[in-house]
Amino acid sequence: MTVAEIMAKMISFSEGNIHDIDHLIRVWTYAKTISSLEELEAETQYVLEVAAITHDIACPMCREMYGNTNGKLQEKEGESMVRAFLKDSGMSKEEIDRVSYLVGHHHTFSNIDGMDYQILIEADYIANAAESGYTKSSIENALSKIIKTKSATRLILSMFCL
Repeated sequence: MTVAEIMAKMISFSEGNIHDIDHLIRVWTYAKTISSLEELEAETQYVLEVAAITHDIACPMCREMYGNTNGKLQEKEGESMVRAFLKDSGMSKEEIDRVSYLVGHHHTFSNIDGMDYQILIEADYIANAAESGYTKSSIENALSKIIKTKSATRLILSMFCL
């Protein structure tokens, strides 16, 4: 499946939840922008884009089962959900394994093992900061501790007028 086909499938999966749809589109857009500026290899960029689109796949189920979308619950439930979601996508086992890993770790800021993982963390952070109105000090803290790529740093400095 193409990225566009996976996006359409994920929008359908979201069953009209505009907040979730807007968020996944934001995260995907930031991930695509950062990865393009960082000149990721095509297959890595594809995996990253699919992970960005599906990273919050467990949110509806977490809301229903647990009453919240705590990041650790999303990671726990999301890994198997994204595997099922992508099983007929035509992606290789290795690609699905990596997307599943990224979805299962997108709230874990330690032991980041690849540019796809780093950029997913950065893209999700930027989207969350914009959506939730993070304070200047919180964003500056993230710049010093979480954000590693030059491209995400430039975007954040520009977006939040730092």
